[in-house]
Amino acid sequence: MPESTLVAIAMLLLIAAIAESKSTIEPCANSDSCNALVGYTLYADLKVSEVAALFQIDPIALLTANSIDISYADVENHILPSQLFVKIPIICSCVDGIRKSVSTRYKTRPSDTLGSIADSVYGGLVSGDQIREANGNLVTDPSVLDVGMSLVVPLPCTCFNSSDNFLPAVYLSYVVREMDSLAGIAARYYTTVTDLMNVNAMGSVAVKEGDIISVPLPACASNFPRYASDFALLVPNGSYAITASHCVQCSCGPGNLNLYCTPASLAVSCSSMQCKNSNLMLGNVTAQPSSAGCNVTTCSYGGFVNGTILTT
Repeated sequence: MPESTLVAIAMLLLIAAIAESKSTIEPCANSDSCNALVGYTLYADLKVSEVAALFQIDPIALLTANSIDISYADVENHILPSQLFVKIPIICSCVDGIRKSVSTRYKTRPSDTLGSIADSVYGGLVSGDQIREANGNLVTDPSVLDVGMSLVVPLPCTCFNSSDNFLPAVYLSYVVREMDSLAGIAARYYTTVTDLMNVNAMGSVAVKEGDIISVPLPACASNFPRYASDFALLVPNGSYAITASHCVQCSCGPGNLNLYCTPASLAVSCSSMQCKNSNLMLGNVTAQPSSAGCNVTTCSYGGFVNGTILTT
């Protein structure tokens, strides 16, 4: 077969794959990864712990990504209502040259089919064909699944170097709903139609129900040293993160994109959070009048190194 024909067939297969997945595809060529988000609408009333188990994530990570206070009593058993939209934090990896998350596994239940798992349980973030492909020969009949099977559920995600127009960003994979428009999505997430079109390589503003688009969320970037365990911490606007062995809470916005860190509400056994040569504790700010106006002193978080909380 001529080489040109092979190239043409390969291009058609790629186009078909993109059309079927209905999501933004980011090619990749190495094993790096990034933190990303997927937008998920609950199919039933679920506890925080149940949603976390569905995606194999830490319940605290789910709470912080959605700005829910982790200090509430018995918060992991808090019930989230059906049809609630939440952001799920995931690790976006490079798999077979394409960005995706493959850390989610689902244990099949009676009456499950690949279609029902994809559409009902995971809200259209994946298709039945994609689940079947991700599990190789494990699935022989997509309509008949043995109870208790552990299936890989590949989720769409993008990294784009964790930046948008050279500014820090975390990308949300968003499933378009029936009444959505690109302008409405842009307004909801404080971005522009032009930016969404560029990120998703769109030729027009038309979107349809079930499409999955990547939405850049502005983020607060840390400047911790490379040897810190939380180096390159990136927190999406309007959320917070728990770091330093659950001792420090770092928030982003909503008023600005400067990372602001304080002792976490669950902090129990933590290293000192007092700035050296100062009475200030982490997160404290003082202002003293001076002839030049005002001297402002802050005690800021500088990263977590070998069990020690760095402050400046």
